[in-house]
Amino acid sequence: MEHQPPPFFKRGPAPLVRLAFFASLSVALLVIDARFRYAEALRSALAAAAYPLQSIAAAPGHFLERISGFFTSQSALLGENAELRSRLLAASQQALRYEAAAAETEQLRRLIGAAERLPFAATPVEALYSGRDPFARKLIVDKGTGQGIRAGQAVVDELGVVGQITRAYPMVAEITLLTDKDHAIPVQVLRTGLRAVAFGAGASGTLELRFMAANAEIQNGDQLVTSGIDGTYPPGLPVASVVRIERDAAYAFARIVCQPAAGVERNRYLLVLANEPKRLVLPDDAESERKAVKGKRRRKDGADGG
Repeated sequence: MEHQPPPFFKRGPAPLVRLAFFASLSVALLVIDARFRYAEALRSALAAAAYPLQSIAAAPGHFLERISGFFTSQSALLGENAELRSRLLAASQQALRYEAAAAETEQLRRLIGAAERLPFAATPVEALYSGRDPFARKLIVDKGTGQGIRAGQAVVDELGVVGQITRAYPMVAEITLLTDKDHAIPVQVLRTGLRAVAFGAGASGTLELRFMAANAEIQNGDQLVTSGIDGTYPPGLPVASVVRIERDAAYAFARIVCQPAAGVERNRYLLVLANEPKRLVLPDDAESERKAVKGKRRRKDGADGG
């Protein structure tokens, strides 16, 4: 009796034959498609049909990429903001230093101009620090007796009188400012010639004309200059201007408040005036000095050659 497999399990052609057939068919289709492009429409349809599936499959990756990009961008922005803040801070500091240097240069120019106009020899000084007594108005400067600074010399800036040297040491000196409560300066009203004494008012930063009669010929806005009668301050230097006058019939004296003309507690560079006026060099004196210098040089050269 012969046994045969049912039709469902019939094997057909051999596997090797089928492989060769489908390989040949694939190559033929590839060649035909490359030459005639007959499968373009089919590929487009298949791509359109597969696009939603591709989008769904790629969605998790795009989502993770966006999250990663968001945090990366946030981190980059934070770092950039920090860098920009540091640059802004450095630029602000440079701008402040530039403004300070420009203001200092401008003040030095005005001070040099004032020194040239003054009839007395002047020594420029730089303020180091204020006095340690909180109830006094003192200023310590960087020059002393070694540079010719002496007690009693007047101190001015480009606008007027600042104070007086009260103590001088070898390397530093102490200035008592006009506004110190123990400081007094003889003044004269520029408009009328009236003489008075201005006293410092202490912490208020003003001056007061004391012991002035209630009917004294003085008014708001009057300019006060040094009278020169004390021998310390040269005459004619600006001191202050009258800002307030209080007259009361019950009192014999008026209360007169004045605002200093100079930057008493603001300026960093000041001028210390010598006690003797500048020596004017006449043309004959200048020629004599040049001849004397030339004679000294000739004698020196002759001594060196001998």
